[in-house]
Amino acid sequence: MLAERPADRPAVVQGDRTVLVEVDHPGYERARDLLARFAELERSPEHVHTYRLSALALWNAAAQGVSSEAVVEGLRQISRFDLPGHVEQEVRELMSRHGVCRLVDGPEPRRLRLEVDGEPLRARLERDPKIAPLLEASGGGYLVAAAERGRIKRALLHVGYPVDDSAGLTDGAPLAVRVRGDRFTPYPYQEASVKAFTAAGHGVIVLPCGAGKTVVGLLAMAAIGTRTLVLTSSREAASQWRRELLAKSELAPDQVALYEGARAAVIGDVTITTYSMMSKKGGAGATGYGHFDRLSAQPWGLIIYDEVHLVPAPIFRLTAELQARRRLGLTATLVREDGRQGDVFALIGPKRYEVGWRTLEHSGHIAAATCFEVRVPMPAALATEYAAAAPREQPRIAADNPAKLRAMSALCERHAGERILVMGTYLEPLRAAARVLGAPLITGESNHTQREAAYEAFRRGEERVLVLSRVGNFAIDLPAASVLVQISGTMGSRQEEAQRLGRVLRPKPGGASFYTIVSRLTCEEELALHRQLFLTEQGYQFFIEDMTELAARDDDERGGDVGGARATLH
Repeated sequence: MLAERPADRPAVVQGDRTVLVEVDHPGYERARDLLARFAELERSPEHVHTYRLSALALWNAAAQGVSSEAVVEGLRQISRFDLPGHVEQEVRELMSRHGVCRLVDGPEPRRLRLEVDGEPLRARLERDPKIAPLLEASGGGYLVAAAERGRIKRALLHVGYPVDDSAGLTDGAPLAVRVRGDRFTPYPYQEASVKAFTAAGHGVIVLPCGAGKTVVGLLAMAAIGTRTLVLTSSREAASQWRRELLAKSELAPDQVALYEGARAAVIGDVTITTYSMMSKKGGAGATGYGHFDRLSAQPWGLIIYDEVHLVPAPIFRLTAELQARRRLGLTATLVREDGRQGDVFALIGPKRYEVGWRTLEHSGHIAAATCFEVRVPMPAALATEYAAAAPREQPRIAADNPAKLRAMSALCERHAGERILVMGTYLEPLRAAARVLGAPLITGESNHTQREAAYEAFRRGEERVLVLSRVGNFAIDLPAASVLVQISGTMGSRQEEAQRLGRVLRPKPGGASFYTIVSRLTCEEELALHRQLFLTEQGYQFFIEDMTELAARDDDERGGDVGGARATLH
């Protein structure tokens, strides 16, 4: 067997720290899996994918114990040409910055010690107008007020020096949490992720949707043995956390409280609330956020951030106040459309453990999924309206395309007998979809009781199709769903694409199908490409299905009356 020649390799490493990978190359999957450890996917057109060796991706790799030599050697193994010398140098230099600044315990509880390697860097920090006021020189290092722990970490990350925070953490009030081993057995990757987290005491676990992140949270509680605050994205997510904790642990119902903000809101040994509740302004307290002040005064030893990629900006500021507590972030993707991944790194912690989506698919822990982009034409009248519209109006007009309803109906017929979720962003097309399918519609206007009733009917099989707005993106427990039809999305949101696919990834015979219906020759094609970036990085391929013929046949049967078809949307 001939040895592999460089010309046979799948990647090209460029001087701007981008890596081009040939998708049709036999070595593509090996290159993709290697790059996922230390690079970010930027673009994924059909034949060549572009990754970037970003500083944050390299620092996350360093936090997981990946060395710069391992990164450089990995790039050499997949690169068709010699690596640009300055790229090797930049990778080594960036990764060497992780750990140059270290926070350790100080001489007294209210002060920490910041150790900084190298006189040039110390001089730079002492001149920085945002950093210098936080520092008090002491014996070759600096003392930092414990209350400024979060602020100094954010400031140092901003100037390119991520802090290795190994200062002590508050134990919190003890709480024995026993897992119900008679009801479930944790998977090895769940146990491994908790071991990686508890070794550091703060950081992020990245697992695919459907991989049991709630179980990881429970195992962390059991391992640390302390009172815990759980922050979630919605009331439904909070309720689901409570159900799971009570079902899989020996915690009593009165120990697990939902904090919902009423005047007599209950606080338990384990308290679950939402980001929106924590970030409500008003009330007495030091921060001006009454619920935050009330809850942060409790003796928590662990704070869990569910769907950490969704943490709103005010919570980042408040999280800076909670740096002495153990902090566990749980997510399916560290992608943030606002670019604030650095705040997750600095304030919650670096990535401690990750398992790829396709890895768990191959092992049977999540469903095998087939992804399709379904393209439909725009009726002539609507295409004219679209062309004349302002750019901000074009996504809504493209979403109103009546051909999407016909494609949606055809896909639901294709999967007759399966449990189907239809999801979208714009309410009028969703209302039309619910009418066409005769299915319940859940939106932000639906109250908590209505939502839970519809979800329960779907779980029992009384309803086989459910139409959902963006409220369905996160933390709804519908394990029987095997098909998702997406009729519109929130612009180019990669995190939304990943979360929606996650709605159908619970293990099941026959796997899952994920469809995105896109209006041809509109901005939706470009937005769909951007949305698919994260899933492409995870190893998914999107098959293109053109339903032009279906739409044309349907128009012939209607005598070309597309205007009447669109009228059903309103």
